[in-house]
Amino acid sequence: MTDFSQKLLRWHRHSNKRQMPWKGEKDPYKIWLSEVILQQTRVEQGWGYYEKFIQRFPSICDLAKADDAAVFKLWEGLGYYNRCKNLLFTARYICKNLHGKFPEKYEDVLALKGVGSYTASAICSFAYNQPYAVVDGNVFRVLSRIYGIKKATDSTDGKQYFTTLAQENLDKKHPALYNQAIMDFGATVCKPANPACADCIMNDICIAHQNGMVNQLPVKEKILSKKTRYLNWFVIVVKNEVLVHLRTGKDIWQNLNEFYCLETDTKPDWNNESVADYVNNQFSLKPLSITVSKGFSQQLTHRQIKAVFISIELQKKPDTLRSYAWLPLDQLSGLAFPKIINEYLESV
Repeated sequence: MTDFSQKLLRWHRHSNKRQMPWKGEKDPYKIWLSEVILQQTRVEQGWGYYEKFIQRFPSICDLAKADDAAVFKLWEGLGYYNRCKNLLFTARYICKNLHGKFPEKYEDVLALKGVGSYTASAICSFAYNQPYAVVDGNVFRVLSRIYGIKKATDSTDGKQYFTTLAQENLDKKHPALYNQAIMDFGATVCKPANPACADCIMNDICIAHQNGMVNQLPVKEKILSKKTRYLNWFVIVVKNEVLVHLRTGKDIWQNLNEFYCLETDTKPDWNNESVADYVNNQFSLKPLSITVSKGFSQQLTHRQIKAVFISIELQKKPDTLRSYAWLPLDQLSGLAFPKIINEYLESV
């Protein structure tokens, strides 16, 4: 078992407080139902639907015998109704062809209509304690940051790479515990936009944290093709020096400079409190001053950039950002920046 796996299970035993009604469940029907509901739905929204389904249809054959209209009515509001169609089809198949007994072999579970590799792994590990690692968005994010992996998680090569890595890290004796732990860890600690790095049990082995790359991982190819991208630049100043970073990789503005950049899916509502919270979570430091700019935008050929600049002054350079370039403020004018950053610099 890897050092990461040991730390993860220790965190799960002593610090994981996340509650969900299907947690610890061993009934494959209930596990399958929860996974189908959560395929395109947040846990907070899916929770109530799961409880209503279990109350109305306590067994898979109860679901199989139900009228389509009654099941679709109960599903109402969840959207992606193809999931509901597959749910009914599979329930009826299991009741009619398998005498109501959910299959146990991974290959047989995977063959069920509407079941992919993630759901099959979840069912086999949680219900039967079989050694199959789940790989979802939380797992991609955690592993990419821990190991500092820059492969795109939504590419064919990346998916295969992360699936193999997840399987290598899996605790083969306690796969259910491990899978629950890594998903909960990604949901509550190693979060997408504001992970709790400062207090994280992994920060001594996390390559992304140690190299100031947390906000750059995981890499996703589809993000690079979004029509609107939201970039949040932190202008970090320490004793008249400012952090600058050269953009590399297959993205816009290659070989131009920028400040510390956090990309988000939507426009964040930054204020002094949320900025201070982010800086404390990332760097264990309190800003001496905070200034949030107005919004800036730039239209590129195939996408629009929406940006905000958060200027912060710190007492010292964050340990995780010492490898970045720090230049005197009066040298910024000699660097090449994207147009949108130059517009900001001209406004201050």
